[in-house]
Amino acid sequence: MSPNAEGTCWSCGNHLETSLYQREGECPQCRKQTHVCRNCRFFAPGRANDCEEPIAEPVKDKDRANFCDYFEPSSDAHQPAADPDALRAAADDLFDL
Repeated sequence: MSPNAEGTCWSCGNHLETSLYQREGECPQCRKQTHVCRNCRFFAPGRANDCEEPIAEPVKDKDRANFCDYFEPSSDAHQPAADPDALRAAADDLFDL
């Protein structure tokens, strides 16, 4: 991991300093583990093992700390939940004739 690697928490979007990405590190805001697949720049749902790194060992639980040596923090790991009302309105607009 790069010595100046910073990113965001996959769960709450809080800014994370490099020191918070230790094996058992936690986000100071939501207390979720930080050295997890969902916080990694290689995390790619739908790809083999949900990872863009082809030789990384498979990890079953993407939300739990792991020992992956390819881990690199992602600055856009947080994906806010979609607003159901906005989704419904967009679908209605799509099919509105």
